[in-house]
Amino acid sequence: MRRAFVMRLNPGNEHEYRRRHDEIWPELTGLLRQSGISNYSIFLEADSGKLFAVLEVAESNTVDALPDHPIMRRWWDYMKDIMETNPDGSPVAIPLREVFRLD
Repeated sequence: MRRAFVMRLNPGNEHEYRRRHDEIWPELTGLLRQSGISNYSIFLEADSGKLFAVLEVAESNTVDALPDHPIMRRWWDYMKDIMETNPDGSPVAIPLREVFRLD
């Protein structure tokens, strides 16, 4: 299954967002893979600060448990100063519905 969503970067934080992801924690990438996520990419539309994310999720996955995992919570806490977040610290992520696909 593919999932896509949009997030928003706070103005002036493109370089910092990229730097943090270039140095993403191995324990976080391991957690994402263990939960069934693969082929995860994030794209930036620089003028608006919109981040477009697309990923694949295995049929048997534990993605819904990620918000309760300490590593995920720590990452969100690390990122909340540079992007739009919810009151619980999670990024505001607006799900997108697929309307076209070319395989």
